[in-house]
Amino acid sequence: MVLGAVPGRVAVLTDALEQFRALGVTVRVATTFNPAEKIPAAAELAEVHLLPTANELGPRFGRMIKRASPGRRPWLRAQRDPWVRRHAKRADVLVALDAQALHTVWQLAQRYRRADAVYGIAPALRAVEKRSADPARYRRPRLTTVGPSPAVLTSATRSQTVDLAKRVFEMSTGQRAMKLGPVRWFWQGAVTAPGLPERHRGKIARRVSGSMLKTGHGASAKRLALAAQGRLKSPTTKGQLLGPIVDAELAQGKVPEHLMTVVRGQLKLADGLLKKRNPGKAAPHVLRAFNLMFHRIVQFDGPTSPLAEDPEKFLAPLHNSDAGRAMATPRGRQSPAEFPPAGRPHRMLFFTGLNDNFLGPILERYEAMPGVEVRRLNLMEESILPVLSNGRTNVVHHMLAGTSKRAGEVQEAWGPHLEWADTVFVDWCNLGAAMLTMIDPGTTRVIVRLHSFEAFSWWPHLTDWSRVDDVVFVSEHLRDLALAAVPRLRAPQGPRTHMISNAMELHRYVAPKVSADSRFTLGLVGLSSLAKDPRWALAVLRELRRRDERYRLKLIGDDLNPELSPAIAAYVRDLDAELAELEPSGAVVRTGRTEDVPGALTDVGVILSTSLRESFHCALVEGAASGAVPVVRDWPFFAGRPHSARSLFPSDWVVSTPEEAAERILALTASEEVWREAGRAAASHVLSTWDWSVTQKDFDRLLLEPPATVD
Repeated sequence: MVLGAVPGRVAVLTDALEQFRALGVTVRVATTFNPAEKIPAAAELAEVHLLPTANELGPRFGRMIKRASPGRRPWLRAQRDPWVRRHAKRADVLVALDAQALHTVWQLAQRYRRADAVYGIAPALRAVEKRSADPARYRRPRLTTVGPSPAVLTSATRSQTVDLAKRVFEMSTGQRAMKLGPVRWFWQGAVTAPGLPERHRGKIARRVSGSMLKTGHGASAKRLALAAQGRLKSPTTKGQLLGPIVDAELAQGKVPEHLMTVVRGQLKLADGLLKKRNPGKAAPHVLRAFNLMFHRIVQFDGPTSPLAEDPEKFLAPLHNSDAGRAMATPRGRQSPAEFPPAGRPHRMLFFTGLNDNFLGPILERYEAMPGVEVRRLNLMEESILPVLSNGRTNVVHHMLAGTSKRAGEVQEAWGPHLEWADTVFVDWCNLGAAMLTMIDPGTTRVIVRLHSFEAFSWWPHLTDWSRVDDVVFVSEHLRDLALAAVPRLRAPQGPRTHMISNAMELHRYVAPKVSADSRFTLGLVGLSSLAKDPRWALAVLRELRRRDERYRLKLIGDDLNPELSPAIAAYVRDLDAELAELEPSGAVVRTGRTEDVPGALTDVGVILSTSLRESFHCALVEGAASGAVPVVRDWPFFAGRPHSARSLFPSDWVVSTPEEAAERILALTASEEVWREAGRAAASHVLSTWDWSVTQKDFDRLLLEPPATVD
């Protein structure tokens, strides 16, 4: 008897064994599981034997068993077991006790043909009774039952041939083989050979290129993959082939040339699964596409990003896919948002906890305002965290399926807060905003503020904007980018859009400079991301010191963390080399992080914005409020667009090159009088334009007045 799986009713098996014992039958049972644990009673009625495990058979057979179907696995274990061969040869009846044992018993019956082969306990009993009734018939084996079936010999020969071919293939495409140049050269030509079926070409190329990558031959792997994919038609196969190449280049800090080929392949796989109505299996492919498109190497840690260069073109594969369209489907709300009724306070709910850096003055104002009642929903509370766990995966699955269990959990956790609130304000379009829009907000007005970081992330694409009433941007160029990247923001069911600057208490920074020599100190506040590009500030400093060595640079803030990515590590190496040259002479001073930024600015005469991208750059405006002369790089991510640093700030503040920056600084620090006048003018402009005493009126209109049309 062969058992391929633990029997559902052990008592049935033991009853049958007792019947066989009563008939004088010797029974032996081969199992794929530990019989002492699962069927201990059977060991008293029959000889029970555990088939060899994958570990006992060795790694090669272990891999074969792992790859095989459940019905074939018992046979792979049984055919190499002397116990099975010995007793099957002497058996009168071979019995498969379950479906997973059928293939094993069939194989044994082909080899030992004198035995009857049956499926199930009742047929086994009948076979025993039949043999007992006419034992003479079975005493002498017929010629036709001697030896294995010819079909088995043919099958075994074919199996051995296939097995040998597989072993040769595995050896010749393994890591050890890829260390040899001639082998790599051979496979380079083999994968492009004409007439090779696509599925074989793709499979061979994936294995060979993978072995090359693991042995450190990345260039060879890329050449082979590109050569093979040129002969492939399927976007999915191309994406699967180039995926490891793209991953390797990202790990090296490079933006892969064929990134979008892999993205399209993943989205194609997701589309196919959606057609089969399997959003659960489609979700991982969408997540993989997101991870590639919005990888920090691609969007954040370089001199520009494909999203900034051409958002419509870059995101077209997503927007044109079935998966993208499914996620973009507006679920809407059953009832429109209602303005709070008269006679009671306006109830405001603020999402807090994940990042409250820009909420302070806003919360303080409305918590102290008569006629307004404020609550905070802290997303870091223990009671909330389970709802957010594995959030991105759950949101993607929900958007693909149109419904989910997690949405019910969000409704249960957040629903009472939404029922209480008249207005919900979510700062940062990230996980909180995406999960909030999984549920219908009822008649509560929903406002989301979107900053620069999220615009280059997947979160705006995981937010159902048909359930958001208003979205706030801090600058026009950021609004332009978001509207181009997320078409749903422009849809009829999309939200109203507003441009309101950050809440900045700029009067805190107004203080006299320590001396006239402060005009020779350049200041750069905030260094913790590559986007701040402090090396551009060093280029400005070098240009200045060629003419006057009194100029120095003060760096305020945490240093860049080289462990965040290979691109940052490379940037930090170059930055450290430059600083090692400039710091000993006092040309550069690093103060590190400080809680007293206004105090740190009292000896800064020129405030720099050297960034590659900014949504607004509060640190620059705070420096200008202190009386420092502002010098703004024309942020490359947005330069040349209808809205950019040049449209946000006075045009004379903005420069294109370090040389232009040096010329502006030299002109405005030529004398103490010129410098102080330029500083007063800059301070006057920022205080009258962006101080909280001015911008709070914009927030009052947004939050306290009935909604108007788009700003």
